[in-house]
This record gives sequence, C-alpha cells and structure tokens, in this order.
Amino acid sequence: MLNTALEIAFWLIGAALALNLIRLLRGPDLTDRILALDTLGINLIALLIVHGMATGSAAGFEVALLLALLGFVATVALCKFLLRGDLIE
Repeated sequence: MLNTALEIAFWLIGAALALNLIRLLRGPDLTDRILALDTLGINLIALLIVHGMATGSAAGFEVALLLALLGFVATVALCKFLLRGDLIE
C-alpha cells in the first residue's frame, strides 16, 4: 500500500514540477517567475523527501533541508533585488 502511495506521489509531484516549469517559462511578469521558481524549489524538496521515503535513505532528507535553506535565501534575495534594485545597502 505504501509503495502505491509513493508512486502516486511521484507522479503528482512530477506533474506539479511540469506545471511550475511552464509558469516559469511563460510568466508574464518577473514576480510570477520568482514565485514559480520558489514553488519549483518546494516541489523539488517534496520529491527528494518522497524519494528518501521510497529508498529508506537519510541522505535525501539532508539534501532536502539544504535545498530548503538555499531556496529561502534565494527567494529573499530576489525579492529584495526586485523591490530595491540593489542587494547590498
């Protein structure tokens, strides 16, 4: 039962990644693209966690944690750049 749920989760997260990639490429505005990039990172984290559950490996969880920290910092930096046009004051 767990294997079926993990397989369904892989397919649904893959579909979400494809839709985020479309929004990233077609986004009419820069803010839409930043939001799509952040959501893409969140979906990649979910995919890594599901992969870690499927394989029983702890390394996937550590990589997911690092990707979450990096994604947060990148999103804050991009939003600050968008608002002020400068990263360092």
